[in-house]
Amino acid sequence: MSPSIATNQTILVVGGGISGMTAALEAAECGKQAILVERNATLGGRTALMSRYFPKMCHPTCGLEINLRRLKGNRNVRVMTLAEVSNVAGQRGDYTVTLKLTPRYVNTNCTACGACAAAVEAEIPNPYEYGLSKTRAAYLPHSMAYPMHYVLDPSIIGTADAEKARAACKYDAIDLDMQAETVELKVGAIVWATGWKPYDAAKIQPYGYGRFANVITSLEFERLADPHGPTGGKLLRPSDGNEAKDIAFIQCAGSRDENHLRHCSRVCCMASLKQTHYVREAHGDSGKSTIYYIDIRVIDRLEDFYQKAQQDATVSFVKSKVAKIAEDKDGNPVLHGVDTEGYHRYATTHDLVVLAVGMEPETNGIKLPDDLLLDSSGFIEGSLSEGMCGAGAATSPLDVNRSVQSATAAALRAIQVVHKTSAAEGVK
Repeated sequence: MSPSIATNQTILVVGGGISGMTAALEAAECGKQAILVERNATLGGRTALMSRYFPKMCHPTCGLEINLRRLKGNRNVRVMTLAEVSNVAGQRGDYTVTLKLTPRYVNTNCTACGACAAAVEAEIPNPYEYGLSKTRAAYLPHSMAYPMHYVLDPSIIGTADAEKARAACKYDAIDLDMQAETVELKVGAIVWATGWKPYDAAKIQPYGYGRFANVITSLEFERLADPHGPTGGKLLRPSDGNEAKDIAFIQCAGSRDENHLRHCSRVCCMASLKQTHYVREAHGDSGKSTIYYIDIRVIDRLEDFYQKAQQDATVSFVKSKVAKIAEDKDGNPVLHGVDTEGYHRYATTHDLVVLAVGMEPETNGIKLPDDLLLDSSGFIEGSLSEGMCGAGAATSPLDVNRSVQSATAAALRAIQVVHKTSAAEGVK
């Protein structure tokens, strides 16, 4: 790819989740050239892996499908997947960005017919199911994948399985000779929409995540509840495959804690309230959800959603920071702590525990340009030269709605940068 595809009037958006898609589209629909790069094989980010949005409880197709349609119809946006920024040099209005491109081993001839997946035998942990299931080493990331092309896992390249995939393809779409590439782009402004990642629950040692099979994260529970997920939407215990009917939700798992994440992750309370709806839908009046919380943080229009959960007879609230989780002889998690409203100790057994893990920026641990300003948690606040900015959950813990708003604002800031660059060149 030649650097000539981009100029100092081009806006680069890093990250192809809901925020990145929004920022690129808003810029493009204002007449600007935008390049949207995503390091994974598909756009959509974590939003595509949700079962429902709150508060309307609709599937992510409600938002992503519209954005995908807008992308397909806009020539001002160039999408690059399996592309990761490795270096940024230059200054506002004149950046040189180095991208590392990872081979997909599948070209644009792919029709997503699935013949390659049927041909291979090797399996890998499904990267889009948080390890809850396995998939063939030739796979389509998920049903909303964009581009709608299969991917060959690098682990089978050079093996008989790779040759089977190539032989099975009728469209000459399998290219086993693809190599990693490095390209440079010239851009005028950069929007960092790199999103968030769940805090590593294994670091919260008293909760036993990773040691106790029936202690999972809120993101894993989201996949269990999805009809397209690893269990077909059934809420099954990882330990034995039995239905989980009595489910505990622990708030602030890693958030608001000096030993882990100091900040409030904002969306966790609403995420757990939403997930109690999944329990009711799965089990009706026989299901039971218990939310262990420090305090419930919901604001504005979301307050009504909270009140409905409070009125649900299958949902109960325990004001307590759970001290530890143990496991009984049947593999049931047992929660220990003190109810701070009644000031009595409890040791309560549940079928399944869901940890509402905190949000931290995806860029933690990654070398970012020196010009970027970060807060104490690593979220992006802006840049010294104002040529770069953050969008969505890269800037702070945000839900989908507020991420989209943030991305729109970021697009407008990037447009101002390239306008000023153009104006300055005109003066020269």
